[in-house]
Amino acid sequence: MENQNPSDWYAPKPVLEKVKVQSNWGLTLFSVLLFALSFLYIFSDELDFVFYLVTVLFLHEMGHYLLMKQFKYEDMRMLFIPLMGAFVQGSKKHYSQKESFLVIAAGPFPGVVFGLTILFLANHYQQTWLLELSFLFLFLNVINLLPIDPLDGGQLFKLFVRQKRDLFLLGFALISSLLMITVGYLIESWILFAFGLLMSFKVRSFQRNYHLRQELDLQDINYELNYEDLSDQAYHQLKQVVVEHNPKLKQLESIHGEAAQEVIASHVNAALSVPIDRDASLLFRIILVALWLLLVGLPVFLLVGPFLDFTWYFETL
Repeated sequence: MENQNPSDWYAPKPVLEKVKVQSNWGLTLFSVLLFALSFLYIFSDELDFVFYLVTVLFLHEMGHYLLMKQFKYEDMRMLFIPLMGAFVQGSKKHYSQKESFLVIAAGPFPGVVFGLTILFLANHYQQTWLLELSFLFLFLNVINLLPIDPLDGGQLFKLFVRQKRDLFLLGFALISSLLMITVGYLIESWILFAFGLLMSFKVRSFQRNYHLRQELDLQDINYELNYEDLSDQAYHQLKQVVVEHNPKLKQLESIHGEAAQEVIASHVNAALSVPIDRDASLLFRIILVALWLLLVGLPVFLLVGPFLDFTWYFETL
């Protein structure tokens, strides 16, 4: 008995079944159709605009998708959300900072390059439809590079922050939420305004995580690992803190006992921080920031400067 491992004294942690998400291009196409119809309902006489919008978003998200596929992400799928936008979903057991940088950049960086290329072609051949397409490429991708959560620029910005970053994420999400609410109100974009309000729920989530992880740090409990890697002892230590910070879970456990364990385990899993290898060199990060600034600034510089002449476009209006 004296040779027994202390970890054997703890009951086995509940097994969480991972839901496998298969890449379903039929579902993607259906979401594209709903997205297009929702915009056509508002802009009924702007079929060209809706087609350009879908094209720009699809190519943007395809950049993310192809890099995620290259880096062997699992449970991948692409979906369009009516009146909002699109996203690519995927996951890994262990993340690489360098790969994550590339996956995020693979959407807006090529998008801006496409936009600039089409802009020069449009100006050279004086093609109205090409110019409108280039404006949409540049507008959506440059805006997406702004360091606001949950835009790609915000995701890039967060990747530069080192571990133990919950307070930063809380402040970053709060500022992003307030900014979207304010801008949405000022320009009367109620979709943006509503999205900012929805972001406030994310702020509340970050606040809960911040206080929870403060307690975990005080107790020197490691939470930067995957659920599968948790020992039974570590699980029960985490569970105790999670339940103490959530009175509803405590009540659920007292009433339902074993039947509540899977629900509690899902909350323990949500409290974990997915490990990320800080493998991006200083040079890589400097180059990334330089490209980031260039791709945000260059389109503005070209469009407001005297380098391109768009008088032919206004003459066609």
